[in-house]
Amino acid sequence: MAVVKVSLLDALHEHFGFDSFKGNQEIIIKSILAGKDTFVIMPTGGGKSLCYQLPALMSPGCALIVSPLIALMKNQVDLIRSYSSKDNVAHFLNSTLTKAQTKKVRADLLAGKTKLLYVAPETLTKQENLDFFRDLQISFIAVDEAHCISEWGHDFRPEYRRLKEMIEQIADNLPIIALTATATPKVQSDIVKNLGLRNAEIFISSFNRPNLYYEIRPKRKKDQIIKEIVKFIHQHKGKSGIIYTLNRKTTEELADMLMANNIKAVAYHAGLDPATRAQRQDMFLLEDVEVIVATIAFGMGIDKPDVRFVIHYNIPKSLENYYQETGRAGRDGLEGNCICFYSYKDVQKLEHLMRDKPLSEREMGAQLINETVAYAESSVCRRKVILHYFGEKFETENCGQCDNCRNPKEKIEVKNRVAIVLKGIKALEERFGAEYLINVITGKTNPQIATFRHDQLDIFGQGKEFDAHFWNSLIRQMMLEGLIEKDIEEYGLLKITDKGAKFLKKPYAVFVSLNHQFEKDGAADDEEEIAAEAQISADPALFEMLMELRKKVAKEKNLPPFVIFLENSIEDMATQYPTTVQELEKIQGVSKGKAIRYGKQFLAVIAKYVEENDIVKPDDFVMKSVVNKSGLKVFIIQNIDKKMPLETIAKNKELTIQKLLDEMETIVASGTKLNLDYCIDEELDDYAQDEIIEYFKGCETSSLALAKEELADGDYTLDQLKLMRIKFLVEYGN
Repeated sequence: MAVVKVSLLDALHEHFGFDSFKGNQEIIIKSILAGKDTFVIMPTGGGKSLCYQLPALMSPGCALIVSPLIALMKNQVDLIRSYSSKDNVAHFLNSTLTKAQTKKVRADLLAGKTKLLYVAPETLTKQENLDFFRDLQISFIAVDEAHCISEWGHDFRPEYRRLKEMIEQIADNLPIIALTATATPKVQSDIVKNLGLRNAEIFISSFNRPNLYYEIRPKRKKDQIIKEIVKFIHQHKGKSGIIYTLNRKTTEELADMLMANNIKAVAYHAGLDPATRAQRQDMFLLEDVEVIVATIAFGMGIDKPDVRFVIHYNIPKSLENYYQETGRAGRDGLEGNCICFYSYKDVQKLEHLMRDKPLSEREMGAQLINETVAYAESSVCRRKVILHYFGEKFETENCGQCDNCRNPKEKIEVKNRVAIVLKGIKALEERFGAEYLINVITGKTNPQIATFRHDQLDIFGQGKEFDAHFWNSLIRQMMLEGLIEKDIEEYGLLKITDKGAKFLKKPYAVFVSLNHQFEKDGAADDEEEIAAEAQISADPALFEMLMELRKKVAKEKNLPPFVIFLENSIEDMATQYPTTVQELEKIQGVSKGKAIRYGKQFLAVIAKYVEENDIVKPDDFVMKSVVNKSGLKVFIIQNIDKKMPLETIAKNKELTIQKLLDEMETIVASGTKLNLDYCIDEELDDYAQDEIIEYFKGCETSSLALAKEELADGDYTLDQLKLMRIKFLVEYGN
């Protein structure tokens, strides 16, 4: 490949106005200009695009850049044109162009005016395009987002598998440069093999993004999460951010909620037409909107250097996805906050999405999800876990830029336990994964263990004094310490490293901290769920004190506790710290009359607690719902007056029956009477109604689950009990 004789720095300054290269850029560009196959792994924000843009501008002919992101092509072309005096220096050729536009692109290419042509992999599958490219002088081929070649990559594209054969149809021995921001060692070998890179020069930059802060937060009630997100964005007022979700519906709902709370936001997903997507992308780039809410499944072509936060509403399906998506924050080297909400229910959703895929794909997907779960639950430096995943060692003990390093858990000494794990792997001849190993060392038998007679091994049951949570934590940290490794190609089989073998010969002290524990099952029913979450989202000590006070007041008044205040009202008090009657009236489910009648003792407890604990009360932050609450309240009251079926009322406002019942209970608790006899009479006879009312008169708890259990003979549903509790509040609570 003949190259114009000019110094690289002069060319860099002439074409882009820069005076120096970043990282490995210069040596990579020299490799390409020398006509060598080149493989570049450079994290987002490292200046990857320049590695092929500059040599393309310096070389005779036109470079073909294969990119899977049609949305990003226009962005890249506009960027290159902005540095040049000629628009025809760069073009893209894909399905979004009209016939006239395609004709213009081809004319510029034939005239030799275009130096960079961006194409989608699908463009190369058309024979007419391959024939056309064969007549052009092609300087080299750049394969961007090269991880799409590998089935282990996070955005596998089958078309990428055919790139090598398509490139060979264009010209013989064309130099190829493959580029990606994320690739594990397994994906790296896949890329080299499938593109047939010859004696490739491989350049791997560090995956560490020191300016990014990583945090995992437990995901609880939907309303609470949205409130957290809105508060976070208000605290970062005027800054750009991206929120990733799992599905289109959630992107729309979240964007609407943000707009309702004075945050300029738009949804962005594959269900929108290309023109709307392009418009919303431009709105974000031009800062007409602060936040873009996007689906995880859709690759966004956003090249914006000053994104200050990336929030994952759902856990991503792989650590590579997570790394690339969080990598959109702080590309300018300044602040970048990466917050991910984690719940086991989201993990189950991801697993559910894979149910119809072929077995091999399901097994691969399950391993990738497990790696992400391990990252979320780990108590180790998050940076260390991410870098280890990409085959890079992070030596620093405390990065100071993740939740685990800022709030480290206590470490325990585990020398003898490490030996048990290593001996277990050795006894199993390195042919099993972590779950199987843990069953063996904790002494749990199953048909497979019995068949292989592994219950006869000396190691069987040696670690039974600790649970699976402990052993999972230990195995993960032994991987990080390089004592063992997981062979991902062999479906996660555990192998002992040289360092692990040396440990067995000469053990030494090892200290680890246990993983975080998240709820694995669905939350408890109804009020039990609210009460449990209240203790987490609200001030737990104050919540407990107010619940005790509610029980005491209820006994004095000879009323069930929920008549005094609902659990969600107590939760709100323990979050907002009201100390005046006026502030108490703003708490959900508390009317002016109720605040005056019962509020005095509660306000006294809160005021004392605030003073003794130097509590700084939150700002007057009121989360606005997309649904107009007062309008919804009027709608419910009017329709119940008309004796409309509850299913119809709920459907008209897109509510579940449970959500409608919650709204009705809050309305009644605030002092408004609702006559529900018309729908209760259809559900329950007089005897059943009397039985439930009598139960509520003497109950000391608000749990409907407990009511259902104690009234087992009646076999009542939770919805029926909720309806009766609302009726009870109307008759005895107001």
